[in-house]
Amino acid sequence: MDGDRVAAVPEPNAAPTFHRAVIALSGHPNGTRLIQLVAEAGKPHKAELVGVHVVEVDWSMPLDADLSGRSEEIQQVLDLAETTAEHVGIKLEPVLLQARDVGAALVDEAVERDADLLVVGLAYRTKFGGDFAMGRTIPYVLKNAPCAVWVVREPIQEENA
Repeated sequence: MDGDRVAAVPEPNAAPTFHRAVIALSGHPNGTRLIQLVAEAGKPHKAELVGVHVVEVDWSMPLDADLSGRSEEIQQVLDLAETTAEHVGIKLEPVLLQARDVGAALVDEAVERDADLLVVGLAYRTKFGGDFAMGRTIPYVLKNAPCAVWVVREPIQEENA
């Protein structure tokens, strides 16, 4: 009878497996750690990694607005992600998107690419008054992504502790 049962939760020592991961790239210093984590977890399974940097375009501007003023900054984010994954020994495809909403763009990209994992980083921020702030992107992703979602929060810095 035990041979027919499927564990609802994988064994604790079993590494999580995924075949295609979409990783949100924000340019935040936590990003390198995030890429390394996903690259190391995906390498044994030869997973495909897609690093997505979404530039949020204000509603007052056309969606295809020229980003030439930010192109160097954007390229650095994409290059760093690609280089970080290469150091681990896995390829990452960098993608730049312009969208009205970061969360919706990430979920759409995960769906379009048939990803089985969507990874987002979370900076440790507090609102006025000291409450932890998560923003609106992560709740949107958690609610709407059809695949598994990893949220990786940066460590709490000493001044925040």
